Amino acid sequence: MNVFDENPWFKALPEEEAEALLAAASPRHLAAGEFLFRQGDTAMAPTGAFFGVASGLIKLSILHPDGNEAILTIIEPGNWIGEVAVLEGAPRAHTAIAVGDTDVLAVSADKFGQLMQRPVFSHAIAVQVATRLRLAYGLMGDSALQSTLERIVRRLVLLAHGDVTDSIEERSVITASQDTLAMMLGISRPTLNKELQVLVKRGAIALRYGRIEILDMQLLQESGQVVPRKT
Repeated sequence: MNVFDENPWFKALPEEEAEALLAAASPRHLAAGEFLFRQGDTAMAPTGAFFGVASGLIKLSILHPDGNEAILTIIEPGNWIGEVAVLEGAPRAHTAIAVGDTDVLAVSADKFGQLMQRPVFSHAIAVQVATRLRLAYGLMGDSALQSTLERIVRRLVLLAHGDVTDSIEERSVITASQDTLAMMLGISRPTLNKELQVLVKRGAIALRYGRIEILDMQLLQESGQVVPRKT
């Protein structure tokens, strides 16, 4: 079993489509800090591809001309990314960089176009785009309407399900650092830590070195009024 078999999106693909996707992909290794693609890159090879993360982690972020960075998410193994720019033939809207040694599978724009001629595969891509659009709208709504504590709780719950992975199963340990989490939320590290201490005092989480441990998921969700996931 490969790592992609545990990913909800890939797992939902019919066997024939999954095999066709893997057959169209070529392996690529990235060293720590190496760019998979940069914001503004065109849809031409080698950055113009649909990528599957086989091992390691990929950080997606948006870079401002003044040097500031906004982290969108950390892509875990099993996820496929980069389809929107390839579909549009447009420049990349964000930057993808390896966090530690990372292996990816790359499906060139040409081969991706061939796969998109398959109705079942193209429908699966449409579902993935829609799912991520819903997630993005939800985070935008949280930013506009929710308190800082509620936003933190909601992102912790998402991270417990792999963030963009959107897994049904949840984990009790979130490995994102407080610095990374603060950048995801667009808040300062001191503000984040202050709100996390509120959750610590309630017994919902514990802060460990380089990670956050969820002690009581129900209590955490109640702290941010998060509706539990439906299994």
